[in-house]
Amino acid sequence: MYAVSVIHSSIALPVIGLVGNLFRRKRRPLTVKIIVKMEVQLMPRTGENIYKRKDGRWEGRYIKERINGKARYGAVYARNYKEVKEKLETVKRELAKKNATVKTGKVTEIGNKWLSEISLTLKESSANKYEDILKRYIIPEFGMKELSEITNQQIIDFTSCLLSKGGAKSQGLAPATVAEILSIMNGIRAYALKRDYTVTFSSECVRLKREQKDIRVLSMEEEKQLLLYLHEHLDLSALGIIMCLYTGIRVGELCAMKWDDINLSDKNMRVTRTMQRLRVNASTGNRTEVKISEPKSACSVRTIPLPDTILELLHKFHTPGAYLLTGDGTRYMEPRTIQNHFKKILSSCGIRDANFHATRHTFATRCIELGFDIKSLSEILGHASVGITMNRYVHPSMAHKAENMNRFSTLFAVK
Repeated sequence: MYAVSVIHSSIALPVIGLVGNLFRRKRRPLTVKIIVKMEVQLMPRTGENIYKRKDGRWEGRYIKERINGKARYGAVYARNYKEVKEKLETVKRELAKKNATVKTGKVTEIGNKWLSEISLTLKESSANKYEDILKRYIIPEFGMKELSEITNQQIIDFTSCLLSKGGAKSQGLAPATVAEILSIMNGIRAYALKRDYTVTFSSECVRLKREQKDIRVLSMEEEKQLLLYLHEHLDLSALGIIMCLYTGIRVGELCAMKWDDINLSDKNMRVTRTMQRLRVNASTGNRTEVKISEPKSACSVRTIPLPDTILELLHKFHTPGAYLLTGDGTRYMEPRTIQNHFKKILSSCGIRDANFHATRHTFATRCIELGFDIKSLSEILGHASVGITMNRYVHPSMAHKAENMNRFSTLFAVK
C-alpha cells in the first residue's frame, strides 16, 4: 500500500498524475491515502482580555490586586494566542492560590490586639502613651482600612501630613513625635506578620531626620545665683530643687521621695519610686490622675551617696514617714506643681527660662567638669549604659572647651 501526504489542495493535480503512472506500471489495485494538514487560526473571545499588539505579539491582561477598590493590572506576553492564553491561565491560578491564603483585618482590630498584648510587658505610663497615639493619630487615619491595603505611599503621605499640619492646632508635629507614631505602626506591622496577616507596607519606607534640640544647662554664674536664692528662701520646695542640683534625680523621683528613703547616718538616699500624671480612660471621657510607681527601668532603682552640704540641710527638715516636698505622710506635690514653682524662682532670680529637667543636665555637666568617672556618673543618674550618659546628658561648657583647647599652647611652645 502506498501513502501520499498532501499538505494543500493546490498540489492535487501532480498527485493524480503520480497515481496514474503507478497504475500503468503495476496494473494492480492501489490504495491512496491523502492527508491534508490545515492550520486553524484561533481567535480571542470577548472578555478574555487577550489582544494582538501592533508589534505582532499577543498580550493577556489580568487583575493583579485591588487598592481602595481600584483594580491594578498585570500582563503576560507571547508570540501567538494559544501561548498567551496558557500563560494567562497559569498566572491566574497562581494568583488565586495566593489570594486564598491572604489573612486580612481592619487596622483598628489588629492595632487593639497588638496594644492588649504589648501592654502586659509595659509600664502603665508607656501603655497609656501607646494607647493615646493609637487613638489620636493611627485609628482616625487608617482604622477602617484593611491592613493589607495600606501602601508605602500612604505611609509617606501620612508622615508628611503629620509633620506639616498635625496636632490640635494644625501646627505640625515635631519629628520626634512623628517617629513615635511610626514606631507604633511598625509594631502593629510586626505583630500582624507574626500572625500571618498580609502586610504590604515596609517599615523602611520613611526616614525622619531628627533635629538635635538645644539642651539647657545652667551656667556656673546662673547656678550660683539660683543656689543663693534657694538658701535665702529655704523651704521644702527649695530643698527639693537643691537636692536635684546636687544629685541629678528626675522630677518624678523627687516628688515620690519620702524621708524614709533618706539614710542620714549612711549618708545616702534610695530611689525606688517615681510619680507621673497619666491619662486614664473613664466612662465620663478622658481624664488624668497622679500615679506613683516603680521607676522607668531597673537601672533607675539606685542608691545615691549624699554630699555633706546636703546632709546639713536635710537634718533641719527631717520628718519620718512624710513626703520630702510636703512634710506630710499623705499629701504629696505633683511634678507640674514643682515645675511651675521652679520657673517662678528662675524668673525671680532673673535667670533665663528653663524646664525642671535642666537641673539634671546641669548636675551631669558639673560632674564631668569636676572629673567624675563616667561609669560612676552613669550609675548615679540611673542609666543603662555609659553611652546614654555621654550622648544625652554630658554637655561641656564653652569655658571647659576653651580650657582644653588651651592645652595646645604649652604643648608646642616656641621660645
